[in-house]
Amino acid sequence: MLELFLQPEALIIFATLFALEVVLGVDNVVFISVLCERLPEHQRKMARNLGIALAVIARIGLVFSISWVMSLTAPLVTLMNYAFTGRDLIMIAGGGFLLAKSLKELWMWLTHDEHHNASTVRAGIALVLLQIVAVDAVFSMDSVITAVGMTDEVPLMVAAILASACVMVMCAEKINDCVMRYPGFKTLALLFLVLLGGLLMAEGFAIHVNKGYVYFAMAFGLVMEGCHILLKKKNKPLIKRVYPKRVGWAIKAAN
Repeated sequence: MLELFLQPEALIIFATLFALEVVLGVDNVVFISVLCERLPEHQRKMARNLGIALAVIARIGLVFSISWVMSLTAPLVTLMNYAFTGRDLIMIAGGGFLLAKSLKELWMWLTHDEHHNASTVRAGIALVLLQIVAVDAVFSMDSVITAVGMTDEVPLMVAAILASACVMVMCAEKINDCVMRYPGFKTLALLFLVLLGGLLMAEGFAIHVNKGYVYFAMAFGLVMEGCHILLKKKNKPLIKRVYPKRVGWAIKAAN
């Protein structure tokens, strides 16, 4: 076993799989952060860590079910002269769920319906965890198929998943704090999930879009929002000097 990880070729494959899983983990942490906001505050950290743990277990389960996963690439249903595979159907269903869930959360966030938010914040932790595992299974489908195409060594795949899980746990709280503390970041996160939902559905219908474009747009949005936050902090002293009484309430509201 140890000899496997000391081979240069195996190390390159492990690094590639690890990078793939980390990128996938960012998607999951954003989605988990949005879902966990619906829980009471004292349950959020536990739900976030449980969600990551269950997502990792589900991904490892897919790795050990390689033969079943690969069978999903065979034609299953034919509609209008187009053959849908099991993977396609999972992508369409999972992408549709993610799209609907993200649009619902975005609508609630933008409309600021505090009464409705108060009524839904007590969502059950079991339901939240179930949604996390379901969406992660859809996210994991492509990465597992890609991993199988790169290597047939299951230990390498499992090691990459576990290593990426450690990164997810370490970064989850920071990502969650940024998403929840700054309204612009939360809006970007929800729009990112909307894009991913649409992208998964497009993949199911054999419309292949380079995911790099989505990640580039997200990175650009994050940089722009970061600039807005820095400018806001820079202008606070000036605003206080010029309008000490008139806009003091506005500064508090912005925070």
